[in-house]
Amino acid sequence: MSAVAAEQGANELAPAAWGERLADVYREIGDRAMRDLPIYHDALAVEAIGFTCVDGRMVGIVVTPWFMNVITPAEGDVGSTVQIALPAGSFDFTIGDVDGIGRIASCSLFSPMSEFEDMAAARVAADAALTALMTAPEDTRPAPAETASRIDRRAFLRGTLSESRA
Repeated sequence: MSAVAAEQGANELAPAAWGERLADVYREIGDRAMRDLPIYHDALAVEAIGFTCVDGRMVGIVVTPWFMNVITPAEGDVGSTVQIALPAGSFDFTIGDVDGIGRIASCSLFSPMSEFEDMAAARVAADAALTALMTAPEDTRPAPAETASRIDRRAFLRGTLSESRA
């Protein structure tokens, strides 16, 4: 399946349905190729978590017994890195190709998954990561006028730049 066809196919599905389709493919990969590897964590399962649309882009987290990644449909050369903007900022994603899905961009959160006791713990981590990624940082810088009024002029001239206590 070409990258363009995969992107068009992804766009025809609701985000949750695309996430489930992706999870189905990873379940098959797990059963076929990963289960006997030492990085496979038997207490975990494959699950699509929180797939939604952000600025016209489907994004969510896939948890597997061997990784937890933020994943979105993508175009580009397999193996290349792209920056993808989310509400929390821009993050590096790696382009890959998944049989039956097409091109995806993924950002690794955990691999291997050995630090998770069970699926409930993995879900909590995925939910927390998704919340953080979907939350814009607050601007904590004071307004310029506010900063100027809080600086003590005498301290500034003496070179100590302490805040006014008045």
